Amino acid sequence: MSEPLVGVSGVVKDFTVRERGRKRTVRAVDDVSLDIHRGETLALVGESGSGKSTLGRLILQLESPTSGSIRFDGEELVGAGRAGRRTAQRSMQVIFQDPYSSLNPVRSALLQVAEPVSVLSPEKDAEAVATAALAQVGITGDAVHRLPRSFSGGQRQRIAIARAIAVAPALIVADEPVSALDVQVQAQVTDLLRDLQRELGLTYLFISHDLAVVREIATRVAVMYRGQVVEEGPTAEIFDHPQHPYTRKLLDAVLVADPAIARARLRQISDAATGI
Repeated sequence: MSEPLVGVSGVVKDFTVRERGRKRTVRAVDDVSLDIHRGETLALVGESGSGKSTLGRLILQLESPTSGSIRFDGEELVGAGRAGRRTAQRSMQVIFQDPYSSLNPVRSALLQVAEPVSVLSPEKDAEAVATAALAQVGITGDAVHRLPRSFSGGQRQRIAIARAIAVAPALIVADEPVSALDVQVQAQVTDLLRDLQRELGLTYLFISHDLAVVREIATRVAVMYRGQVVEEGPTAEIFDHPQHPYTRKLLDAVLVADPAIARARLRQISDAATGI
């Protein structure tokens, strides 16, 4: 197999927090190793607080690891300095959970998508690239000149996706990209992400707690629990033959039709976490 696009090895991330006037260290990511291969979708799943979003930020170089190695396209990022990180960051983009908070409320869709193009690829016609990217996600005509408040939640997420693809990244980190949307819109956005992956050769790190969505989009799944990857494998294998007790409990909790029952089961997992 060819070298992975992203290689994470032995990564640790500690945060110092203050409680009752005293400082203590919290380990958010604990000796994590995983690879993300070109053209695949690796889903990172787990409860809130499991460390999955922190790991995504470490890969994006928005946080620095306490220790360990992160390689992108064969180049080491940890300790590479600003110039080395910036080169890698040009090939990475992120889609956040809440598109409204990630968009500038006083700038049109066109200008929001054009901005990163003008910064990262000043030799290009930024507005032409942005118009094409918006068309790829279904935002066309006069709509490109509207402000974010004029769009629905699903449309705003499409603008965020257009902004991500406009700079031709190799990797997109999608952090809970559909969890704020209703089920029908979730399916539309998930289908769009799959179509763009095929058309543009994108690689995704898809961070989510929604296993129903993960089952539809992911090539492989890595399960995080208390900062560690406790199980990893092809999506069908993880769903059909989970090996780790936490994975089995997570699947039992969420793969039910009644959301209220799912939430109650997730609370039970958290309450009983020390016994896993």
